[in-house]
Amino acid sequence: MNQFVIRKPVITEKTLQRANLENIYTFEVARTADKNKIKAAVEEMYSVNVIDINTVMRPKKSRRTGQKRVVTFSAKTKKALVKLKSGQSISVFDVGGDK
Repeated sequence: MNQFVIRKPVITEKTLQRANLENIYTFEVARTADKNKIKAAVEEMYSVNVIDINTVMRPKKSRRTGQKRVVTFSAKTKKALVKLKSGQSISVFDVGGDK
């Protein structure tokens, strides 16, 4: 059940900085997932204690593709910002460098 809640971690410069400085990790999650399911999935997958979760619905985007330049839309996505207990971390976001 929980393996379908978290789709992938969001790895960008901004999310890596937030992970190092504020202990907040960003994941793309299923659109139907609520905060309780997200918390349970993160705690189960990474063996950490979650303190707080904020969720953001990202809007769909339009793009023109093909020879006839047909407009296509990408689906709405949901991302979760997960704050962990101090002293804990998730190894996926650890790429070294300064803190």
